[in-house]
Amino acid sequence: MKTLIKNGHVVTAVDTYVADVLIDGSTVAMIGIGLEGVVGTVDTTIDATGKLVIPGGIDPHTHLDLPFGGTSSSDDFETGTRAAAFGGTTTIIDFAVQYHGQSLNQALDVWFAKAEGKAAIDYGFHLICTDLPDARLPELKGLIDQGVSSFKLFMAYPGVFLVDDATIFKAMTAAGNAGGLICMHAENGVVIDVLVKRALAEGRTAPKYHALTRPTLAEAEGVHRAIAIAEMADSPVYIVHLSSYDALKEVQAARDLGLPAYAETCPQYLFLDYSYYEQEGFEGAKYVMTPPLRDKSNQEQLWKGLRMNDLQVISTDHCPFCFKEQKELGREDFSKIPNGGPGVEHRMSLVFDGGVVQKRINLNRFVELTSTAAAKIFGLFPRKGTIAVGSDADIVIFDPDREQTISSKTHHMRVDYSAYEGRRVRGVTETVISRGNVIVENGTFKGKAGMGRFLKRGTFA
Repeated sequence: MKTLIKNGHVVTAVDTYVADVLIDGSTVAMIGIGLEGVVGTVDTTIDATGKLVIPGGIDPHTHLDLPFGGTSSSDDFETGTRAAAFGGTTTIIDFAVQYHGQSLNQALDVWFAKAEGKAAIDYGFHLICTDLPDARLPELKGLIDQGVSSFKLFMAYPGVFLVDDATIFKAMTAAGNAGGLICMHAENGVVIDVLVKRALAEGRTAPKYHALTRPTLAEAEGVHRAIAIAEMADSPVYIVHLSSYDALKEVQAARDLGLPAYAETCPQYLFLDYSYYEQEGFEGAKYVMTPPLRDKSNQEQLWKGLRMNDLQVISTDHCPFCFKEQKELGREDFSKIPNGGPGVEHRMSLVFDGGVVQKRINLNRFVELTSTAAAKIFGLFPRKGTIAVGSDADIVIFDPDREQTISSKTHHMRVDYSAYEGRRVRGVTETVISRGNVIVENGTFKGKAGMGRFLKRGTFA
């Protein structure tokens, strides 16, 4: 199959130009002007006049079919990847979880089984490590050789995910020596646990106390400690879902010293704020996620961090739980509300509207934050994350002028509410191509479950 995209405004992290793009099979075969009269017969021609032609989005932080808090995230690999495709994301990196007593390979096998035959777009895995005695550390290198080159460790959730500093140091050393990357959930979970228990003992059970017991200083302390341990281990570190200016300052200080510290933030921290917890009744439970939403004053600082490259990636931390039946598990106790929210479908439009339209970032930086930087950090570039001859033909035709209203009535995520209900955004995904196959066109899903392939990723560059 040959597909010709003609007259589009091609945007990568470094270039913007008007050109035609020829796709032959699953890869980009040619880029130029006036290709229609040169390449001969093609199977499909897409006129992208007036539209942006951008690399498919890469979301390196999703939690599909994740057991948590007595339930599981409501999107599985079929519904979650289909929703991602509608929003212009053509690759996700999900988190497999190793539970106590499992080997790392056993944990990974469980997540392969979850994704196989369901994923509609390409996918990779990070591995959450919770049980890493010294004897298991060599397994990290084995997984890196298999293409799972990043691992997540938690400083939060005592008794579930939390690992101690010694384990973090050993894992960073082992992974770093083998070309791997440690992703850190950086919060002082031990102190937070005390604050949570104190609040509950005082009868403070409403959703807002999830935020009030997780102060920004607990995040900043965790980020500082994670970077310090990484420096001692001579290892890079990637901070996930950074939410506050206090935490950002720790990353900025490290990067000013030339340390290999990287961080992502998420749309919820750029567009939502603590006031959502103060809604009447139990509505605030919809926004119980970790870290929690912060005071609105943090938002412009995060945008500045994105513009100045102190933050490299915008992911979603997509981990949806339905308001009815799932979030309500914590109606009488905020600590029992499943942590997480939906977002994988609307990341590209939200960032374009809030970033490019509002002149906080330019088009190239938009592409870098939503695709290219993640591809480079997580061992997928240049196969993914750009439009270049030989790269996978993961391409989005994006209408920069069209507007849409975000709503649970029209989204494709399997969750009964939207975190951005009623928000009007400018910039809408029109056509989505995954490895040369048109999977979304004119609001219709044309892909199918199982089309997505596992991505064996390279080492950290």
